[in-house]
Amino acid sequence: MPVTSTVASTVDWTTTPAAVWRRHRSGLRAIRRLDPVQWQALTGIDRQQQALARNTERFLAGQPSNNALLWGSRGTGKSSLIKALLNRYSDRGLRMIEVDKDDLVNLPEIVDDICDLSFRFVIFCDDLSFDVGESSYKALKSVLEGSLELPPENVRVYATSNRRHLMPEFMSDNLKSTMQDGELHPAEAIEEQVSLADRFGLQLSFYPFSQDVYLQAVDALFPEVPDREALHRHAIRFATGKGVRNGRTANQFYRQFAGHSFTRD
Repeated sequence: MPVTSTVASTVDWTTTPAAVWRRHRSGLRAIRRLDPVQWQALTGIDRQQQALARNTERFLAGQPSNNALLWGSRGTGKSSLIKALLNRYSDRGLRMIEVDKDDLVNLPEIVDDICDLSFRFVIFCDDLSFDVGESSYKALKSVLEGSLELPPENVRVYATSNRRHLMPEFMSDNLKSTMQDGELHPAEAIEEQVSLADRFGLQLSFYPFSQDVYLQAVDALFPEVPDREALHRHAIRFATGKGVRNGRTANQFYRQFAGHSFTRD
């Protein structure tokens, strides 16, 4: 059951750039230690940065803007990009509220309490996806496009997901599609899957890093290492052991080897 909240009275938005919804206290808690990731520290996602920055600047200026879905491979910078966005634009009135997927049922109440404030709010839903039988996405739909009441102008939803359509896709769903007069008519299950993602006007795709991009991320984390060849050899070996090249792997490599003296084998 959704819980009636008094969100606006629990957070001082003049001094608080971000908050997170806590279900057990039925309200927002100001985030005390923001992730300090900076915009210029992100590598390999220039296209996505430019598109999200342009949309956010339009939103802050009161111009038409879209809700955004960042989807694709794990560890490629989707969440880091949104965190860096807050650090870049909080001085211009951007505020952020993180809401877990399981708490989306409370989203209409959260939005009701901030819609008349002077700040511009991004609702951040990280790692968003829905399984068969879940219905909490219906509350998200009403905030994305409204129902009888239009969605508020000072609220946008930015979500990340490994799934392009946010919902599971099964081969059996495709088999239920039909062909009529030469036109393909998707099955109802496919229409439902696509309809939620379609409400995000800005959709940005993220793919696994090439080795060159991965090494660029490593170089940015180890600017003081003189022997780049030795550094790269260790970084490639680390990524091979994990079986994936992405920004997360580069950061994990840094946390394990920061301060290490790299020498050629």
